[in-house]
Amino acid sequence: MLIEVFKYALIALFAIAMICSALNSIRSRRTPDNHEAGLYRSWTNIWMGCMLITLALILMFVFTGSTLSVIVEALFLVMGAYNVFAGIRNRSYYARLKQHSSDSPA
Repeated sequence: MLIEVFKYALIALFAIAMICSALNSIRSRRTPDNHEAGLYRSWTNIWMGCMLITLALILMFVFTGSTLSVIVEALFLVMGAYNVFAGIRNRSYYARLKQHSSDSPA
């Protein structure tokens, strides 16, 4: 019973991450400012990484431990962790870049 609730919570988290990733992707394409577009792209990476990690967790609970399933789960976990790390790194870079551009006299 508890695992069923956990599966549904993971599916809801996956849907939220997917929606946030799509919204930030749309925002990054529509904004005219390059610094803001970079910030939105970094948030897209973070949400995409969360989505991949959540998908790996869902696969762990849904499928049995076959070799192919474990390989796919591990691949999703590694790709998700890399996306989260790259998104955080890019976010800090673009935030500093935006702060420096707003501090400098025009």
